[in-house]
Amino acid sequence: MSEIQFPQTQAHLNQLIADLSQIQVNVQQVHWYMRGPEFFKLHPKMDEFNDQFAEQLDEVAERLIALGGKPYATTHEFIEHTKLPDEIVEWGQYKLPDFMQNLDYQFKYLRDQYQLGIEITDGEQDFPTQDMLNGFKAEMDKLIWMVSAFLDKSPLDQ
Repeated sequence: MSEIQFPQTQAHLNQLIADLSQIQVNVQQVHWYMRGPEFFKLHPKMDEFNDQFAEQLDEVAERLIALGGKPYATTHEFIEHTKLPDEIVEWGQYKLPDFMQNLDYQFKYLRDQYQLGIEITDGEQDFPTQDMLNGFKAEMDKLIWMVSAFLDKSPLDQ
């Protein structure tokens, strides 16, 4: 058996797989449970967000396989390894701004995970993976800007 290629990168890609899987669930939850005057604008936006995360997830998993890794592929693995919340929501528990604030936090977490991956891949000199993560970080910066604008705050606010 050969030595694992880019071991820290592979581990981080699996973390991203768990987190991307969970963020899709969390965005879908907002999609189903949102109410209010912004519903017609934001309901389809959640579909766009999830499509973007599905594409990122697929690319991350395929890159991990290309490196000889084994991506998490079960809901058990996703839940065990994600650092994002997995919460049961009841009708009326959150107002739309609360949902969007939660997404803002989660999008920033994911952006920070992409940044960490960029640093890990730099250390291991895995530049193709680094290029992929740079692109995803730029996508997250845009999503954070959009959600922050809805919340009437700067995308740089914590």
